[in-house]
Amino acid sequence: MRFAHLGAEPRIHPDAVVAPTAVISGDVTIGPGCQVLHGAVLTAEGSRIVLGEHTIVMENALVRASSTHAVHVGAHTLIGPMASVAGADIGDEVFLATGTRVFNGAEVGDRCEVRINAVVHLRTVLPPETVVPIGWVAVGDPVQLLSPDRHDEIWAAQKELDFPGYVFGLDRETPDLMIQLTERYGRSLARHAHDRRLD
Repeated sequence: MRFAHLGAEPRIHPDAVVAPTAVISGDVTIGPGCQVLHGAVLTAEGSRIVLGEHTIVMENALVRASSTHAVHVGAHTLIGPMASVAGADIGDEVFLATGTRVFNGAEVGDRCEVRINAVVHLRTVLPPETVVPIGWVAVGDPVQLLSPDRHDEIWAAQKELDFPGYVFGLDRETPDLMIQLTERYGRSLARHAHDRRLD
């Protein structure tokens, strides 16, 4: 399913294959030889998504660009089932395994492996050929790789990265943070009410 969003339509190379149940919305460019499988969602919410040649987006993966964070995925990269990439720059020949999460402003270098259920946090930089172990968290620049049982260390690094400020423009100490966040984000997402289905 293809949708025009905010005046932009997807551009899909004729050599790419997009499953009929995938959703491609807005300013999305899918390069030659790409495969986008069933249930995958590529949604450009105000800035671009670009998939390099021969990239594979597997079942039920989510690739989302925000109004301030585009997504670029290099060539010969695999985004596994149920993985999520939000506003990040992914290099060439990268493997994002099942259930991985890559957040806004992250940079994943060429030939990195982010293994099953691992997280690359916002504004984190993975140098080329970095491996994030199964279930681990990569956070910061320079990157720290931490096992999930090290929550206090993860939070110490993550707090400085300021998720609500960086992604939503809101101070974490705002007393009604979730009210402001959901109302502001909801207004932005409501722009989909004017989308036009193209197929």
